Amino acid sequence: MSNDHYLKRDHLKKFGEITDFQEELGSKFFEYYNSVMDEGALTRREKALIALAVAHAQQCPYCIDAYTQACLKEGADEEQMMEAVHVAAAMKAGITLVFSVQMMEDVKKKTM
Repeated sequence: MSNDHYLKRDHLKKFGEITDFQEELGSKFFEYYNSVMDEGALTRREKALIALAVAHAQQCPYCIDAYTQACLKEGADEEQMMEAVHVAAAMKAGITLVFSVQMMEDVKKKTM
């Protein structure tokens, strides 16, 4: 069996190369991304924690890696990082469960 994996850690380091095949759009993405992640109403630390939570909710290993490092760089500690992940988990659970209302309404219409 091959040691090749679909997801490769070194791909994250090559993310900047997305402009190779489409310079204009890749550059626009990075301009937008960098503007969003700059200090604003939210600090860079807060934005890194949000990104870490989203990375977990979306299950992106590249983003989890990148934003774990970003959180540490911006001064977030382990407890804050795990709490952010728990917020994402609670949101994902709630989002899943709120759709059960549709199912319950259908069941009640058909059985009651």
